[in-house]
Amino acid sequence: MLFGLAGLQAGRGCEPDGLAEIAQLAESLGFESLWASEHVIIPDRVTSRYPFNAEGKLYSDPTATRPNPLIWLAFAAAATSRIRLGTCILLLPLRNPVLLAKETATLDRLSGGRLILGVGIGWMREEFDVLGSDWSDRGRRTEEYIGVLRTLWQPGPRSFSGTTVSFEDVHCIPTPVHEQIPIVVSGTSDAVARRAGRLGDGYFPMAVTPERLRELLGIARTEAERSGRSPDRIEVTYLGAPNSAEIEAADAAGVDRYVVLDRTVDFTREPERLLVLAATLGVAPARSAAIASAESPV
Repeated sequence: MLFGLAGLQAGRGCEPDGLAEIAQLAESLGFESLWASEHVIIPDRVTSRYPFNAEGKLYSDPTATRPNPLIWLAFAAAATSRIRLGTCILLLPLRNPVLLAKETATLDRLSGGRLILGVGIGWMREEFDVLGSDWSDRGRRTEEYIGVLRTLWQPGPRSFSGTTVSFEDVHCIPTPVHEQIPIVVSGTSDAVARRAGRLGDGYFPMAVTPERLRELLGIARTEAERSGRSPDRIEVTYLGAPNSAEIEAADAAGVDRYVVLDRTVDFTREPERLLVLAATLGVAPARSAAIASAESPV
């Protein structure tokens, strides 16, 4: 199982030197990926139900710094060379998908093909209201926007006809390094699991019980089969705490990548604790091709 890191958009991770240092450290320790979350705004008063704890309450400081995830990842990309770069999660229905196709392809190209696009429909209605985005059909638009992105990431001229977005014979350049950027669909409802199975290159549940995790993965795999897709091609990413029982349960359920979010420590201010985490997880630095070649028997 691969290990990624989230929660670094805080402390010194919001400053140039701090972000460069923690990204380089994570890469040198052997973490496979860095992940950036998104909220455009946080109101002082949130009445929408938070889906990731039993109380349904967002326990988060609205005045905390929340950098734009794509720009944050672009800076991290410039400071590193191997570690993959993911969004957890980009709020797709809040975006113009044509502009997003350009932004993500540019980031993927400049990072050498390291971007993973995690997308979700969002849970905070207040955020949609401030941005003037329709809350009621965000699921439908998410599915349409995935189609727009995949269309524009291919060499042109490209055409698309949807309910919200339509264009004919256009070019959107640059295109991604590997022709497409992996789209990982995130959420914990049955509908999202089905969407991941039907449309996603990956599925990204988080903060659920082991039983619910197995149930969601079963739904995604069943939907993939119904859609004529191989369930084995859906890469499963899970966001959780650095808890051995939770990690073991995720591994047993078939999770491919575990993204660690430790809310008890700021690794950007205490980087020595990241070394401890890497050792605990058994993460090992990737050897360079030159070293691997030199060590191979003649």
